[in-house]
Amino acid sequence: QLQTERTSFSDNDENEEQRSLELSGHVGFDSLPCQLVNKLVARGFCFNILCVGETGIGKSTLMSTLFGRTFENEEASHYEEEVRLRSQTYDLQENTVKLKLTIVHTAGFGDQINNEESYKPILDHIDAQFEKYLEEELKIKRSLFNYDDPRIHVCLYFISPNGHSLKALDLITMKKLESKVNLIPVIGKADIISKNDLKNLKRNIMNELLSYGVQIYQFPTEDEDVAEINSSINNCFPFAVVGSTDDVKIGNRMVKGRMYPWGAVQVENEDHCDLVKLREMLLRVNMEDLREQTHSRHYELFRRCKLEEMGFKDTDPDSQSFSLQETYEAKRKELIRELQHKEESMRQMFVNKVKETEAELKEKEKELQERFEQLKRLHHEEKKSLEEKRRELEEEMNAFNRRKVAADTLMGQALQGCSQQPLKKDKDKKK
Repeated sequence: QLQTERTSFSDNDENEEQRSLELSGHVGFDSLPCQLVNKLVARGFCFNILCVGETGIGKSTLMSTLFGRTFENEEASHYEEEVRLRSQTYDLQENTVKLKLTIVHTAGFGDQINNEESYKPILDHIDAQFEKYLEEELKIKRSLFNYDDPRIHVCLYFISPNGHSLKALDLITMKKLESKVNLIPVIGKADIISKNDLKNLKRNIMNELLSYGVQIYQFPTEDEDVAEINSSINNCFPFAVVGSTDDVKIGNRMVKGRMYPWGAVQVENEDHCDLVKLREMLLRVNMEDLREQTHSRHYELFRRCKLEEMGFKDTDPDSQSFSLQETYEAKRKELIRELQHKEESMRQMFVNKVKETEAELKEKEKELQERFEQLKRLHHEEKKSLEEKRRELEEEMNAFNRRKVAADTLMGQALQGCSQQPLKKDKDKKK
């Protein structure tokens, strides 16, 4: 039976009256869901996956296995200086449904010696995508219908199968991510441990997550169509997955898997790993719920905090509806006051800096003047000393010259006396 509801409001919006009316015949608005579906199918959908995990744990291989095609991805190195996020977008189509898939990888996660801040680039990336969507939402001329949603819809957190529980880095990162994104933990390369060890590892991981209060994404059970399957899958966390794009021969058929000397691991065999369960829950059953949870929960939390920082609020202290113009003006005045305060602080800081610089220059000038006077005195003393030495040297030279003249005179007299004495003897002999 088709019915319609009409709600009428009084002038003061206090009294509500609902009336149910029966339609006498077919009107046609029951085709509205079909119209909506056709419009959405023509437009296409966006789905963004964030893969967080150590290098070499199988993130890229799992993505290729989930979607049944090989995605080109740059091989990551274990020697990254910091965590870098690499985003790649692909246009996929299944039957008439188009999907713009974005896969974000965390290169270098867990490879540094100090991993205390490894989660920060991941949080910054998630917030940056929220910020982009909010900026588009707040534009005067918006185009949200044709806007490719950049927000992260699900985070697959890859846990190493080596060990018996979670690492400290895993707990800290997952705790930081729980309020930002739909978090689904998976155990990568689950084929390297036995079934008993895998069972114990799953139990230990879930116990630690509960103990530290880490909230992971729970598949919804409100819809009767998927309540049963989602309830059963909610008990399978974390998913133990094995990825492979290679074909191996099992009997007379070729399947995706990994061949070992002791046998083959079939990635799509539920007795071997949880890949099929993850694909069913992630893509076939709950993809729209992941998108809805991202918008209604995680993005709304970011949006509310951001708008509160900007000064917006739903009601004032008197519980009256707020005015956007008044809020804008109040925030503008507040920002102007802050700007003036910062300008005055910078001016005062500049004046203080100039005074400090002048004081330092005067001190330097004083030191240079004292140094100049000191050098001047030293120069005068050295000059005076040199003058005295020159005068002493001249006196010595004069004395030496006098002694030399006297010596030369005596020498000449002696030679003259010696030359006259033989002549006298000769005269005496002649006489």
